[in-house]
Amino acid sequence: MVPERLRPTLDAANELARLFEGAGARLYLVGGIVRDALADRLNDDGDFDFTTDALPSVTEKILAGWGDSVWAQGKRFGTIGAAKGTRRVEVTTHRAEQYGASSRKPEVVFSTALEADLARRDFTVNAMALSLPDLQLVDPFNGVGDLTERKLRTPLAPEVSFTDDPLRMLRAARFIAGYGLQPGPEVVEAVTLLRGRLDIVSDERVRDELDKLMVVADPSEGLWFLVKTGLAEEFLPELPALALEQDPVHRHKDVLAHTVAVVQRARPDRLVRLAALFHDVGKPKTRSFGPGGAVSFHHHEIVGARMTRDRMRALRYPADDIEKVSGLVELHLRFHTYGMGWTDSAVRRYVRDAGDLLDQLNELTRSDCTTRNAARAKALAQRMEELEARIAELREREELAAMRPDLDGREIMAHLGLRPGPVVGRALAYLLEARLEEGPHDHDDAIKLLDEWWAAQPETGATGQAGGTDDAG
Repeated sequence: MVPERLRPTLDAANELARLFEGAGARLYLVGGIVRDALADRLNDDGDFDFTTDALPSVTEKILAGWGDSVWAQGKRFGTIGAAKGTRRVEVTTHRAEQYGASSRKPEVVFSTALEADLARRDFTVNAMALSLPDLQLVDPFNGVGDLTERKLRTPLAPEVSFTDDPLRMLRAARFIAGYGLQPGPEVVEAVTLLRGRLDIVSDERVRDELDKLMVVADPSEGLWFLVKTGLAEEFLPELPALALEQDPVHRHKDVLAHTVAVVQRARPDRLVRLAALFHDVGKPKTRSFGPGGAVSFHHHEIVGARMTRDRMRALRYPADDIEKVSGLVELHLRFHTYGMGWTDSAVRRYVRDAGDLLDQLNELTRSDCTTRNAARAKALAQRMEELEARIAELREREELAAMRPDLDGREIMAHLGLRPGPVVGRALAYLLEARLEEGPHDHDDAIKLLDEWWAAQPETGATGQAGGTDDAG
């Protein structure tokens, strides 16, 4: 029986289905839209995935007559795409595909049998199709039962499924976390045995799957699956390495458990979650022991930021993502360097250093508090609230987001009679420090500060006259 909530979506799909029917072909709705409708998670975002027994050339002709635009970049894999209004569709010929022993690209064979196509899909909960326009659910591998019973199984033997496409092992973590599915022992055993085959999957595909895991409501069970099966060793070895480090501050026995908890606590913002995942990776390299066996991790945020950059580059993350996540890792302890009292200059520097990452840095800082000590947790929360209140107060008073020196380079050069050069840069840096320390100055006060600084420079001597250096011109 088709869920009633799926019927508005089907009305839009049936128009296309009748065109395929007129060409002597069958069209089936597949993928997440079927699974999510059955799991009561339906979100029709305007995109449809279909499978058909029509060959790609036939599909292309049908879509050309139906859509506003058609694209065929995936034709050799059997996929033709089209758009009509706000609706985007992809139609793929029934197929079977697998990776060769050392290939990074799948080999594709077309099929006319729907069950063969469904058998090649990753998990039983995704191996369901809805025939159109007669609305018959095709579920040869009991995906509905597995959704109901919260089981994660593969249509074929997991060794076959994961050999065909090793990325499915990583994808399993997302379905475990995102749908609360429990992997059967055969799935766990197969991932543990075949984890090394992830090496043939492109870094970009691994990265994209990690990103998808990071934004489910609670990624924690998926992360534990990656660690316990050894799969994390293949693409993120820094994560399981944290299990070796004791955590003397937080409520967990090791840094790995603390890290998973921080990821869980953080809002599902991809960059914040990635920063939570990496925020303590520098601890194994910075561990030291003090009197009485006390453990410390001095400067682990600096080492961790460098390790984060290296790992994200290896996973082919965009440069902007790398800079933001490593920046959050490097700054994640900054909040704790301040005492209970927050001076205006401390707040200004915090905001200046965080820049556009301020909101995400505050979120990471809150999430990093996993202590069971209620008094400590309350004190940290109060300090964060105090900081945010001070930021809001200063932002309203001082235009904190546009924090710049009170004079610009042209004004400095005009007043001191300088040409562009390093001296001008040093003057700007001095005025910015004064701005951070004391707040904004009016023009006359800024000129006075500049004169005092200039008089103290070795190039000018006590009289404040330019000494004829190259910098001064």
